[in-house]
Amino acid sequence: MTPKLRSALRARCMELLGLVLLLFAVAVGIALWSFNPHDPSFNTSTGTQPTNLLGRTGATVSDGLIQWLGLGSGMPIVILLAWAWRMVRHHGMSLPILRIVAALALLPASATFIGTLQLLILGLEVAWPTASGLGGEMGVSCAHRLLGAAHAEAGAAGNAIAVILVLLLMGLLLPLAMGLEAREWRALGQTLMLLGRQPFSLAKRMNGPQTTDRPAPDPRMYEFQPSPAGGAPAADAAPLSFLRRSFGKSDPRSRPAPFVPQNTGWMQPPMETQDDPYSQPAAETRAINQTEAAAARARQTAAPEEEDVPSNPYAERLAQIARQRDTPLPPVRRQIDDEMDEDLPQSSIDTPPEPEPQKRGLFGMRRPERPPEPVPARPVAPRNAVTTGWELPSLSLLNPPPPHAVTGPSQETLQSNARLLESVLADYGVQGTIGDIHAGPVVTLYELEPAPGIRSSRVIGLADDVARSLSVLSVRIATVPGRNVIGIEVPNAKRETVYFSELLRTPEWLNGTGRLQIALGKDIAGVPVYTDLAKMPHLLVAGTTGSGKSVGVNAMILSLLYRLSPEECRLIMIDPKILELSIYDGIPHLLTPVVTEPAKAVSALKWTVQEMDRRYRLMAQLQVRNINGYNERVNQLRATGEMVTKRVQTGFDPETGRPVFDEQQVATENLPYIVVVIDEMADLMMVAGKEIETAVQRLAQKARAAGIHVIMATQRPSVDVITGTIKANFPTRISFQVISKFDSRTILQEQGAEQLLGQGDMLFMQGGGRITRVHGPFVADDEVEAVVADLRSKGDPIYNDDVVSGQDDDSAGGLTAGSGSGGDGEGSLFDQAVDIVMREGRASTSFIQRHLSIGYNRAAKLIDQMEKEGIIGAANHVGKREILIRRKEEHED
Repeated sequence: MTPKLRSALRARCMELLGLVLLLFAVAVGIALWSFNPHDPSFNTSTGTQPTNLLGRTGATVSDGLIQWLGLGSGMPIVILLAWAWRMVRHHGMSLPILRIVAALALLPASATFIGTLQLLILGLEVAWPTASGLGGEMGVSCAHRLLGAAHAEAGAAGNAIAVILVLLLMGLLLPLAMGLEAREWRALGQTLMLLGRQPFSLAKRMNGPQTTDRPAPDPRMYEFQPSPAGGAPAADAAPLSFLRRSFGKSDPRSRPAPFVPQNTGWMQPPMETQDDPYSQPAAETRAINQTEAAAARARQTAAPEEEDVPSNPYAERLAQIARQRDTPLPPVRRQIDDEMDEDLPQSSIDTPPEPEPQKRGLFGMRRPERPPEPVPARPVAPRNAVTTGWELPSLSLLNPPPPHAVTGPSQETLQSNARLLESVLADYGVQGTIGDIHAGPVVTLYELEPAPGIRSSRVIGLADDVARSLSVLSVRIATVPGRNVIGIEVPNAKRETVYFSELLRTPEWLNGTGRLQIALGKDIAGVPVYTDLAKMPHLLVAGTTGSGKSVGVNAMILSLLYRLSPEECRLIMIDPKILELSIYDGIPHLLTPVVTEPAKAVSALKWTVQEMDRRYRLMAQLQVRNINGYNERVNQLRATGEMVTKRVQTGFDPETGRPVFDEQQVATENLPYIVVVIDEMADLMMVAGKEIETAVQRLAQKARAAGIHVIMATQRPSVDVITGTIKANFPTRISFQVISKFDSRTILQEQGAEQLLGQGDMLFMQGGGRITRVHGPFVADDEVEAVVADLRSKGDPIYNDDVVSGQDDDSAGGLTAGSGSGGDGEGSLFDQAVDIVMREGRASTSFIQRHLSIGYNRAAKLIDQMEKEGIIGAANHVGKREILIRRKEEHED
């Protein structure tokens, strides 16, 4: 093979290798450009087809590069293009092993540089499709180690030293990896400078001339020139020659005198250059035109006379246009712009006012303004149409809130916490930025805007680790409904106390329209939170000892007492712990003394079920659908003096045997709301779980329209206390601090209550599952005692003895066992079982279980006990038993 042929073959091979490297660089660029984090790859397992333009291979390669190198994944494209350029240009590449090693070392170096900038520059937070950030996993990891080592060695100057070291390393590796010669680097620099100047040159062309010292153009240069064929000039010859001249491409022979324009900007033809009526006022435009015309005449007078040329109707106008372009008037233009701004019509959309500095600072921080100092307010008038003359308790009985001072975190503290929070999340691989910050009385909400591809569950699972890193007691992380942010609630260093009296002085409370409105507290932004028990319609409260559950229940009860009279609302309080609700004994709102015995609690719940059924019958007679409609109908009947009768059968006609009916008057009376407060459900479920669960279930399902509502509290939110039946009928729930996330899931269907701070800190779940964090008010014992004493002084309670009286089997409405199902225990229940057996003449486990509504094991024990005492005999081959006591009494008779 001749040297010439060998050289040609070598050149062709280098060109082919260069083309391969170019295609490979283009392929990598296409794969990165069409990258989708949801495509199947090593990090994402999915059965969907990849959207990457290069298919599964492109998705895998691009995911690996972006995950590990981040923004540095573009460096391989640059290196491959440099190698391809040298191969195609037949320059070759010396020391290929060194170039490849330098290229491989340059990739982590560039990623480390980007990761270092990301950690040091606070504003360098952009949306990135992976959780690793701009520097990638490798870059961020190396940057963390480099900055840590630099801080350990050089202290405060470590950041600058780390950046300088990375830049020196990249400056050493980049020339080695690309393998370009000095002249090629010089040519590359010149090309980059030329490309950098192009935007400025284009802007200069678009803006036109900026100086006024160039001479005015000669009008003759715009005149018509004879065509080469000697014919008449075309009608558009002058405009076309004008355009050709502006681009510098006209024939020199067509110009009477050489003229080199200093401005290369675009010049419009005369037919398109009209005076814009919106750019200048008419008077000013006329003045400018007169001044320019005078200047043109002066120049024409001073110019030497030349030979006559054919007349051009466009020449004078074109010269005037050129002078207008060459003579800018900056002062006039500024004045015109100002007047234009004043004359333009305003937009119909109201521009939001600029937020005040104290309300919003860096990162969108919001510090809610404290409400003005509360002023004494009149109690709300009773909302019932019937004038009761009841005087509501005075707000002076409650402890007034102390004068408020700004005790929340400062903006500097919030900024520092936001940056610390971002750094802590980045340590766990969660990239994102902190947006708005809402500072409240107890906690501060930081809204995290996670990077694309970050799962919410991943961030929520870091609550304990974030709390440890921030050195706080607990941190709650949850998604914000309706927004693409994740809320991180961090406790304040100094906690503010929410006073019950300030909640009753707000316009929301005074102007509230709720029938059974109660004050819950303040949310995380310090805004008072109120809710209507009539719309809930029942409330389930759970919380461990010391979480503020009892204080929260007291606040709910006081809310009702401060809003409704005894004629409007009656209370049934069940307190197995004896100490919590006994303080309310004797107030006029009670239907019965505070119930502390489980047996009487069962009777009270059964009476409530019967009262519910009675109210439904009354509403059916008046053909209304709820208690509000019933009371309004009763008031109308009283006002008009009408009477309501019902048809009742009184017997049968002795002659015909047909039934005889009589019209009886229906007693019409207003029905008050009934609120049943159960302070400890766990004790009742231990004594009489079946009876309690059945009664609560019926009340929760039907009692809303009858005006009967239940507030049920427990300190043990386990599945044996809060059963599935109870939870299904209590859509509104409040959870104070609980011990574990399992208890939180029992009450709220999700975790988070275990991370509350206690002392009234609660999660309020409204109907539909929407959860709000509320800080309950503090109600001191002396406040409760003062309000109760004031209520007692206004009247004595009117008790209903039927509430806690024992219920027999027939009147219990399917809820038998009366008071014997608890309290005294098996003795009273055994007597009832014996009575049933002797009356019915049957004895079996299922028979006793069905009549007493007890469990199978308890019924079997009662049957065995009766057999031991000789009341019934042993079961025969078919399971029947003889009643021995009845036979003995009949034999004696």
